[in-house]
Amino acid sequence: MTVLHQPRVAWDTARVFVGSVHDDDLFNLLGAEVGELFGPAWQAQLGATRERLRRATDQQPGLVEAGLWRVRLEEELRGRPELAGPLRSLTTVAAGRLRQRATGSTLS
Repeated sequence: MTVLHQPRVAWDTARVFVGSVHDDDLFNLLGAEVGELFGPAWQAQLGATRERLRRATDQQPGLVEAGLWRVRLEEELRGRPELAGPLRSLTTVAAGRLRQRATGSTLS
């Protein structure tokens, strides 16, 4: 049995949320999965985050949004620890896609 460090899962996921804002395909995938795991209100909140970040002109809002998501996710995982595994899996896949796109790699 693997024990997941919930604060780390929350932080990694928050960073992926912010990092995927400009990648339509990945962000839509994340939004759908977040909706499945946490409900439609969370999916809507993620969409609102995207809109705020797309309108931002500097990096500070991204750091703030990542911090806010980290807190939300960590609090939710405390009450629903069974979601840490699926969330970690989603984050791992999304982070891999972000790295591939950043390096221009076409490997799957």
